[in-house]
Amino acid sequence: MMNTLTTRQRVAIALFVSMLGALSVREADAQGFISPFIGYNFGGDSGCPEITNCEDKHVDYGVSVGALGSIVGFEAEFAYTPDFFGKSASQTSKVLVFTGNFMLAPKIGPVQPFGLIGLGVMRTEVEGGSSSNDQNQLTWDAGGGLMVFFGQHVGIRGEVRYYHSFSALERINLPNVPDLGLDGKKLDFARTGVAVVFKF
Repeated sequence: MMNTLTTRQRVAIALFVSMLGALSVREADAQGFISPFIGYNFGGDSGCPEITNCEDKHVDYGVSVGALGSIVGFEAEFAYTPDFFGKSASQTSKVLVFTGNFMLAPKIGPVQPFGLIGLGVMRTEVEGGSSSNDQNQLTWDAGGGLMVFFGQHVGIRGEVRYYHSFSALERINLPNVPDLGLDGKKLDFARTGVAVVFKF
């Protein structure tokens, strides 16, 4: 059933989840935030089988925006990974993910541990020569980490997050591009990263 969803329907679902999350943060002391991050992917279909001892790291970066209260919060996150499936003279690739996430984030003084879960859209793009293959899948993510604030408005954040698509990739068949071995596969991977958090 998920394979029959159109791109518009998937984006609509992600936006609907985002709206629900925004409505859930109604605490009087809730603060907006923006958090640019950088990290790398590991496990699943990434080039790194484990979080440590990996030489083939695929750098992932992006930004999240949302609101944090003293117990719960919400964020919308955009993440981008270039060369996710590797890079060669005949091929380039990228993975983009947009998710809306509910956060459980109890504030303990300047420290705020958090867990999150959400839904969104994962887009894969593979290019070879003058041909390209772009696909969108509905995805879910879950993760957690720790935020530490230095005053009222600036902090740092470390986290580990896992992504898994609901629908399978269709065949990626481009001239002069080697078989990626992903036909009929539900893409999944994890990310570890660090970020700066600006509250406003």
